[in-house]
Amino acid sequence: MILVLRALGVGDLATAVPALRGLRAGLPGRELVLAAPAWLTPLAELTGAVDRVLPTTGPDRIGWTGPAPEVAVNLHGRGPQSHRALAAVRPGRVLAYRNPGAGHPDGPAWDDDEHEVRRWCRLLHAYGLPADPGDLALRRPAATGVPAGVTLLHPGGKIPAKRWPADRFAGLARELAARGHRVAVTGSPDERTLAERVARDAGLPPRAVLAGRTGLAEMAALVADARLVVSGDTGVAHLATGYGTASVVLFGPVPAAHWGPPPDRPRHRALGAIEPTPVNPDSTGSGGVGTHPTLDAIGIDEVVAAVADVERVSGAVAA
Repeated sequence: MILVLRALGVGDLATAVPALRGLRAGLPGRELVLAAPAWLTPLAELTGAVDRVLPTTGPDRIGWTGPAPEVAVNLHGRGPQSHRALAAVRPGRVLAYRNPGAGHPDGPAWDDDEHEVRRWCRLLHAYGLPADPGDLALRRPAATGVPAGVTLLHPGGKIPAKRWPADRFAGLARELAARGHRVAVTGSPDERTLAERVARDAGLPPRAVLAGRTGLAEMAALVADARLVVSGDTGVAHLATGYGTASVVLFGPVPAAHWGPPPDRPRHRALGAIEPTPVNPDSTGSGGVGTHPTLDAIGIDEVVAAVADVERVSGAVAA
């Protein structure tokens, strides 16, 4: 049995898909258990590489009660907490980045300046296992009755500094609606107020607000069948990559070089930070407290132009 730790979020799981599939291919015939938050189970199933999810909320402790795993794999981080949590289940072997302080002196060295997808593929390569960084496609979810052909704007995100200003999203929504897009605003239940503000300021009807009305499986279905996705650097952007849905992703302060869509896929466009940029807690953008200046510098016209480019390449049309 293979135990894999990746107790993070949607984008984190989506970027680990090539590594998960590499483990499946390189260590065949073994059950693969993913230690991750239980709410990620629908997405884990869509990877086609995970047999079951072991509910785990962080790197501190893994609630493993079965026989010792044959192999434990740290796709969570560099340690030490995640290394020690895996060592505590007494696996036959641990695959992880080098961290002598956590009792793991072998493995490759961690590289801060590396794309998240390639980071975990490189880990597997160091142990003689296959992993293709381009293998990002997700299985299409079962039909759930969600609308198809919609342009999804996702103004939220866990980190305020990575949010494009709400008034820009509203202006973008107005412009895209005027160009014939059926615009919907998505988000988590906690982001419903933000989504309602964007829709209201854009002159969209209340039914355009889907935030808080979709579970993870429904969100995946929405993205899979969407005309276009515009979001910050958050999980929805990675779903768009996984489904080949045209997308424009707004980056800052974390650069696209670390978390962006593959640069050789023209139907996905990254705007904003290309290289790492510092976060100054005292700096704010014109769009509200916390917005990073890199994001604040992105204008609506720039996003509209990027939308036109990705639609021209992908052939996306209104449904």
